Formats: sequence, C-alpha cells, structure tokens
Amino acid sequence: MPQPLLLSDAPHLLYRAFYALPDTITGAEGRPVNALLGSVNQLLFCIERYKPRAVVCCFGQEAADYRTDAYPAYHAHRPPMPDALEAQWSLAPGLYEALGWSVETSPDLEADDLMGGYAAAEARAGGHAMILTGDRDMFQCASENVTILLQQARQQGPTEMGPAEVEERYGIPPSAVPDFIALRGDPSDGLPGAKGIGE
Repeated sequence: MPQPLLLSDAPHLLYRAFYALPDTITGAEGRPVNALLGSVNQLLFCIERYKPRAVVCCFGQEAADYRTDAYPAYHAHRPPMPDALEAQWSLAPGLYEALGWSVETSPDLEADDLMGGYAAAEARAGGHAMILTGDRDMFQCASENVTILLQQARQQGPTEMGPAEVEERYGIPPSAVPDFIALRGDPSDGLPGAKGIGE
C-alpha cells in the first residue's frame, strides 16, 4: 500500500481535546493550551503509526449554508464555542503549519466536506486516504482506497473502519450511510429522523 494521505477533522480534534484534557495545561502566558496539545498528540500518534506522505488539517463552516438552507434546524441546538477554546482555535492553523502540515479551510463548506473531497481525489489518483475523525457520518466515504480512523473514548488510538467494518457495524454498505442517517436521525446534528422507523 502506498503511503497514505492523512486528512484530519481539525474541529473535532480540538473540541475532543478541549473537553478530554484539563485546562490546567497552560502555555508560557498561563492560558490553556489543552486543545492544541491534545489535537497535536492525536495527529502525532497517527503519523507514527501510519507514516502518511502528507497531513491535511481541514477546517470550515460550523454549519454550511447549503445544509441549513435544506434544513434550518441543522446544528441550531449547539451551544457557542467556549472562550477558552476559541482562543486556542485561532492559534491552531499556525501551529499545524509550523509542524509541517497543510491547513485547508473553506468559507462555504464544512471540514467533513473538504475531507470527503480530498479523499475522493486521492482515491481517483490511485492513492490511499485516511480520515481521522469522530464523525460517523464519514463512514459513507469508506472504500478500498479510503479508511476512516474513528476516534473513540477510552482507547489510545483510532479504530480503522473500511467497508467491511462499516457493514459489520451498521448492516449496510458505506454508500447507504446517508440514507441510514436520514431515516434514523442524528441528535448531534439536530436531525430528527423519520418517525416510527429508527435504527
């Protein structure tokens, strides 16, 4: 297998680290850097394990316009970003670039849109992409050339999810994941699902 392209869900990594690590982890000015430290450590873990040819840290809109246009309640229930995280968030792109990683963002798309697009392009070029995220929506991208690295609580590294693992977990192929989510609903995104159907 060629060296993979590692695509990281930077918003997920930052949020996860911010809530997983104590805010007593501070920098030289005494301000919390727990989100920065935790996100970098997760990426370094994957770099050591998977030896990617490149790392792309993806950012984007919190809720893309095309999604809220289709369903106004999408992400509407989410609380605003905590101030202590916002301060670290603004520093994250510069830190990632200083470590030699690429940072990509979009004013119109979400981070998962970018990761999905880059993964598809890598697959078309005959390469292999790995998507580091905690978002199960990304299971739809799993293929022979795309592996989802699913972050889960209380384990050291991510779980590798290919088409077989997605089908084992959900009973459907990756291509059916968007329909599955639409029917079942997704509380984290504010999607209610179809009444009386469920998982």
